[in-house]
Amino acid sequence: MALATLVTALTLIVPACTSGNAGVTTSNGVNLVKAGQLTTCTHLPYPPFQFEKDNEVVGFDVSMIDLVAAQLGVQQVIVDKPFETIKTGADLNAGVCDIAATGMTISEARKKNLDFSDPYFNATQALLVRKGVAATSIEDVKAHHLKVGSQSSTTGEEYAHSHDVDSQSFESSDAELNALRTGQVDAVIQDYPVVQHWLKDPANAEKFQLAANLETGERYGFAVKKDGNPQLLQMINKAIEQAKQDGTYEKLYEQWVGPMPTGTEGP
Repeated sequence: MALATLVTALTLIVPACTSGNAGVTTSNGVNLVKAGQLTTCTHLPYPPFQFEKDNEVVGFDVSMIDLVAAQLGVQQVIVDKPFETIKTGADLNAGVCDIAATGMTISEARKKNLDFSDPYFNATQALLVRKGVAATSIEDVKAHHLKVGSQSSTTGEEYAHSHDVDSQSFESSDAELNALRTGQVDAVIQDYPVVQHWLKDPANAEKFQLAANLETGERYGFAVKKDGNPQLLQMINKAIEQAKQDGTYEKLYEQWVGPMPTGTEGP
């Protein structure tokens, strides 16, 4: 397994603001909003994809985009933004960042506002409940009139609504989990890898249980400005493909997510 491409450079987080300049073009022909850095918009926290640990932003997405930054010879700098302005392309259009990396599902609606990379992660939704709650499916949730939480503007929330579940919306995954802890809701719908990360905490595993794995056929992609940065998109796709070929992808997956099932990384 070739690990020479793994990047351990410090990843910074900066306040959200516009670039204030016209940007720069690297020797690779890639447009960047600021010289010497690859600026990434994300929405914190969203473990295991991006979250803060020891005053540093880390996670699976962070490590994958570090590979792109290494190709460009720059450092990744992370900007924390609301997911709504990321998925609509507003932040990329405003020059806040070069790339969106936030465990984001590729969808036809989002393709209207963003140019997505090749899929880098296969994902499903999960139903997490407090222990003692009698539910093993979305049908049980409706039959027992359970209170359900979801993260706003996400495919998990869309899944709930498409199944006639009037879920309570929370701004972040942390707020969603806290609502489950405090009894505001009986169950939450969230991306399966995020739920698995929560359950690694013994305190969570003692109180909550995975009730159902909700197959949705979702695939995550990184995104750049619509029709605005094809060279960067090529670099991202190159980094994804190389990571899969040389073993880096599997190493990062096992580091941040867990054992990698066959086919998890997508086509």
